[in-house]
Amino acid sequence: MARAKNYFAWQAKLVCRELGRRVLEVGCGVGNFTRHLLDREAVLAIDAEAECIDHLLARYPQQPNLRAEVCELTSSDLLAFGSFQADSCVCLNVLEHIEDDCRALDRIASVLTPDGVIVLLVPALPALYGPIDRNLGHHRRYTRASLSTAAHKAGLRIRKLHFVNSIGTFGWWTNAHILRREKQSELQIEVFDRYFVPVLSRVEGWVPPPFGQSLFAVLQKF
Repeated sequence: MARAKNYFAWQAKLVCRELGRRVLEVGCGVGNFTRHLLDREAVLAIDAEAECIDHLLARYPQQPNLRAEVCELTSSDLLAFGSFQADSCVCLNVLEHIEDDCRALDRIASVLTPDGVIVLLVPALPALYGPIDRNLGHHRRYTRASLSTAAHKAGLRIRKLHFVNSIGTFGWWTNAHILRREKQSELQIEVFDRYFVPVLSRVEGWVPPPFGQSLFAVLQKF
């Protein structure tokens, strides 16, 4: 897949300013986002795939502030990481893969320090759901209401909740309902990243859009 450098930089800027000094990264994959966290006091990166963790550790060797572990988000093994004393968690495009998302949020919250925050990015708008979502293993796309409900059931209060990437909404809807694409187009990603993201990131930094391809949320423990 084409590399969306501008989009990842926009995402990192949006997320990192909400995180504390001791960060739990859930669903770290091969570490594409982890590199933005390495200036923190400590990072605990977890993923369900052992191959991803091996790749991440090989990618960032000799990082004394980085710990990486294989762990399923819904597994009771997650509870052992309470001793890490994370003050924040970042969970990007992961929650939609979990069938019981309320339980997943509750598990994450249980290992955070008091007043800890969970920073989420999730796919938005059920009307956009299509073959790409199914192939990616998405159980759902969220509305503001459905994400709020999941957060409240997990005993979390909403500090921020808004849409991002308004322009991407049109491309995703076209792929889902007109082109019926099974996977994302590298050309689409490259054009979007090169020509739209630099402008879009500035505009949405001033005024959050009324709709978007994704929802950004900051949830806090009571």
